[in-house]
Amino acid sequence: MTFNDLKIFITLTQTQNFAKTAALHHMSPSTLSRQIQKIEEELGQQLLWRDNRQVSLTPNGEVFLAFAQQQWQNWMLFQQQLHTQEEELSGELKLYCSVTAAYSHLPGILEKFRAHYPKVEIQLTTGDPAQAVHLVQAQQVDLALAGKPPVLPSAVTFHYIDDIALSMIAPRVACSATQLLQQEPINWQQVPFILPLDGMARQRIEEWFKQKGIKHPKIYGTVAGHEGIVSMVALGCGLALLPDVVIKNSPLNSQISTLQLEEPIPPFELGVCALKPVLERPLVRAFWQLLA
Repeated sequence: MTFNDLKIFITLTQTQNFAKTAALHHMSPSTLSRQIQKIEEELGQQLLWRDNRQVSLTPNGEVFLAFAQQQWQNWMLFQQQLHTQEEELSGELKLYCSVTAAYSHLPGILEKFRAHYPKVEIQLTTGDPAQAVHLVQAQQVDLALAGKPPVLPSAVTFHYIDDIALSMIAPRVACSATQLLQQEPINWQQVPFILPLDGMARQRIEEWFKQKGIKHPKIYGTVAGHEGIVSMVALGCGLALLPDVVIKNSPLNSQISTLQLEEPIPPFELGVCALKPVLERPLVRAFWQLLA
């Protein structure tokens, strides 16, 4: 159990709502639920009563809340005592992430880091998330937010942040794709798809093609990154499988529909990755420690 676990529990008792707490801590409700269950399993006690709308504390939860609040206050006091020493850390830290991650997951991380190390300059670059691990390996960036690949390079270390769910989206405008979706059964072999150039979303849709027995899918185009694919779907170019966080934050999400699939799409892990030797650098090590 970490101090961050205590803070999350305190926030949940204040909001009494999993969705609100998850949003405040930049994680999915399912990830938050697992963290709370992990705390309860570690203590061997049920801490919360849950229903569809809100949560409330059990008697053991009341006792644990008092403990959590006291320990969190002690931790904050300790951090304040070290603040003068931490301010001495300065320099430049190079980060890389997707456009979506820059406003979905990174703000909370950077807010915490800058509170401890205000003199450190953050050089942020955004782009195709599929390039994140490669850029770390090439030492073009110090750290990157990335989807965890099936096989992580041996020289790269990964710190889990969140589970990223994916959905299949279709245009709402009348087009050949929407006409094909109205057929029963759907001839998936003829439905046009827009694919990410690479990355975890590309791997997931290729796995889905195999499940459906689609040996030669009709590919309208391939695109680097995810954000531009949403606009192509909205314009009626085809279907796409994308992370829910990209869909939710797109300005065009009102012009697309989410399809209900028979075969569920497994989520992938999002985290921060870095080269193991790079973790010895003071700035990178400080950033990595705050992730915990």
